[in-house]
Amino acid sequence: MEFTLDAFVTLSSEQIERLVAFYRDFLLMEPTVCSKAYAEFELPGLRLAIFTPKAAHAAQFASSAGSSMSLCLEVCDLAGAIAHLTAIGHAPPDAIMHTSHGQEVYAYDPDGNRLILHQAKK
Repeated sequence: MEFTLDAFVTLSSEQIERLVAFYRDFLLMEPTVCSKAYAEFELPGLRLAIFTPKAAHAAQFASSAGSSMSLCLEVCDLAGAIAHLTAIGHAPPDAIMHTSHGQEVYAYDPDGNRLILHQAKK
């Protein structure tokens, strides 16, 4: 069996315009693909796709509280990333956590998807 050499993360949203606007503001970039029902952002080593599921499949993509899925983004300046999230109206709800591998904070996009912003130890 052969697998594709390309992989990306997808987020479904019933309010795609709101979610695309959040990621546009947060990532400081325009999507490389954008339509009424689909958008893609190209990050180093990752494509992030956002889509509106077809009505017949909406229940399969309904948000479930307590999801273990997180979008982890490595940042060079955690304090700057937190300030940026705060400036666009999505301040992380908790303080920075200091871990054995660096420091990180959890934040959430408008649909409640968890973001982990991580800065590695220097």
